[in-house]
Amino acid sequence: MKYADSNYTATATRSFDELYQTSLDNPTDFWRQQAERIYWHKQPDTILDDSKLPFAKWFVGGETNICYNCVDRHLEERAEQDAFVWVSSEINQDLIDNHPGVVDAFKALDNHVEFYTDYAKRRLTYNRLYKEVNYFADVLQRLGVGKGDRVIIYMPMILEAAYAMLACTRIGAIHSVVFGGFAAHNLAVRMNDAQAKLVITVDAGLRGGKVINYKNLVNQGIEQADNKPENVLVVDRGIMPYQPQPIDVDYATERRISCDAKAVVDPVWLESNEPCYLLYTSGTTGTPKGVQRDTGGHAVALTTSIDLIYDGKPGDTFWAISDIGWAVGHSYTIYAPLLAGMTSIMYEGLPHRPNPGIWWRIVEANKVNILFTAPTGVRMLKKQDESWLTRYNTSSVKSFFLAGEPLDEPTADWLSGHLGVPILDHYWQTETGWPILSHVPKFDYKDHKPGSPGYPMYGFNAKVLNEETGEPCQPGEKGLLAISAPLPPGCLTTVWNNDERFIKSYYNLFNGKEYSSSDYAMTDENGYFYILGRTDDVINVAGHRLGTQEIEAAISEHPEVAEVGVVGIKDELKGELPIAFCILRDPSIIEDTENRFRVEQQIFGIVAKSLGALARPAAVYFPTALPKTRSGKILRRAIRALAEGRDTGDMSTLDDPTAIDAVKAAIDSY
Repeated sequence: MKYADSNYTATATRSFDELYQTSLDNPTDFWRQQAERIYWHKQPDTILDDSKLPFAKWFVGGETNICYNCVDRHLEERAEQDAFVWVSSEINQDLIDNHPGVVDAFKALDNHVEFYTDYAKRRLTYNRLYKEVNYFADVLQRLGVGKGDRVIIYMPMILEAAYAMLACTRIGAIHSVVFGGFAAHNLAVRMNDAQAKLVITVDAGLRGGKVINYKNLVNQGIEQADNKPENVLVVDRGIMPYQPQPIDVDYATERRISCDAKAVVDPVWLESNEPCYLLYTSGTTGTPKGVQRDTGGHAVALTTSIDLIYDGKPGDTFWAISDIGWAVGHSYTIYAPLLAGMTSIMYEGLPHRPNPGIWWRIVEANKVNILFTAPTGVRMLKKQDESWLTRYNTSSVKSFFLAGEPLDEPTADWLSGHLGVPILDHYWQTETGWPILSHVPKFDYKDHKPGSPGYPMYGFNAKVLNEETGEPCQPGEKGLLAISAPLPPGCLTTVWNNDERFIKSYYNLFNGKEYSSSDYAMTDENGYFYILGRTDDVINVAGHRLGTQEIEAAISEHPEVAEVGVVGIKDELKGELPIAFCILRDPSIIEDTENRFRVEQQIFGIVAKSLGALARPAAVYFPTALPKTRSGKILRRAIRALAEGRDTGDMSTLDDPTAIDAVKAAIDSY
């Protein structure tokens, strides 16, 4: 098998302008060339079928397998190169002393782990990854999982999570990873929508030394779900004992059977447009949308992005500091680095534990070349003693990309001053799976401009349009960021089992010809884009998208809450924070400090239990009225402005002018 070199000569001598313009003017030729980067069991018959827009199909008739492209095809040239380096600052001596079963659990999983005082580490070559993924795939098949079956993965940042994802793609199953910070309700919603056949989880996870009972949350989720999985596959980490349920299966026991048999599972070749995975993202209706990712387009787009955006090469080390529950963790912790023959760092831990130098210590020890994270983590480290950064050798780093929320200039300057490398803001969405806008270090094209996530990437015909007329906005004029259909390969193909919602959510404007990002933006005279905030009720907390209506629905369960409005306000550290404004059935509670505190704490608890701690409001206010339009819609922009101390702007649509004063009084009395 010839190794597909991600830096092949078809693009090496061309400028960014040439490549980008070709991707728009002649997408068939451009993406035919990019498709050479991966292995095809059967070559595509048609590169692009855009006959039924906005539903586009890429590499029609082509058959491939993402797991094969991530693992098998690298064995000839890089079998002993590290595929993953796993580091956990949560697995330390204190944990082992208090949970002695942790070491035995690692032994049961045949993990060669290096234990240190304040962290644990494991290197995994492509050869060992091949074996472990085959064992995991064999276990899945023996549990009856096959092509097209949906599998929920609810796991922390451990290697078995990567095995699970890759094993699903190997056998043609469709995985849906659920962020470990989400509560049982979120799991139940996803089990129902995906009609999951299997759930894969662990006994417990760790965050900041705190034990999180994953298994109990899964049990609760199954109780709440209408669609019950046939089995729960449990990776026992030895952290928290649990009582096995009748449908539970112990992974270590099943893995031993596969290992003893030296199991090898043939990859299932999928037509390019068959689903690879589902990833649920917050929606304005309160019900998460199942973003459906294809197979061939996903592999081609990610491999292309590693070369033509990140300037990564086979053998380089890539570290996307993100949870696998988010799109970044899917695309740039698991799939893209492996597709490109790189080494990926997988980190379980926080930016400042065991100390604020842990990131830079990992960079030095593993000679990380490309870093990628959200600005929140960097802002957290910026508050610490700067010597933690300067004491480590970070000279291996070529570039540092940030995304998920706007990058402020002081944070970029601080990083750049210490690392001496490009600090590159870029912008993309769960729906696209790879960058819409970026700066590209590979090409001497445009200077990095602080405050801007860059300019459009290959195949993204991005523009800023007037919401009312659909006409292009002039430089400096605010409008809606839109992308002409068809979207390039690797983007969502539809919403799982709901084509109507796909069109309504993303193509309901401009006659269905433009994908709506639901973000306001503007451009400058040099073609740089600037993101100005959401048009809908989705907020961004530390790079994580949360639907305000989901939070409102949870709070509404409180028997003493008559009405609620949730908005996101700016926060220096996390970008945005949710805050809640609740109208109580009994207004006298507001005057009783003890009762008010009780209700406030109960609301915090309800949200944390229903949606997870990430969604918990930063504050709860109790006004006597909420500002609404004459049609009854809550004026969230006005509430947000008041909470941030800004002018509310035009209030001509307000039904009751005194409601603004009521909100202001509630804020002032907090």
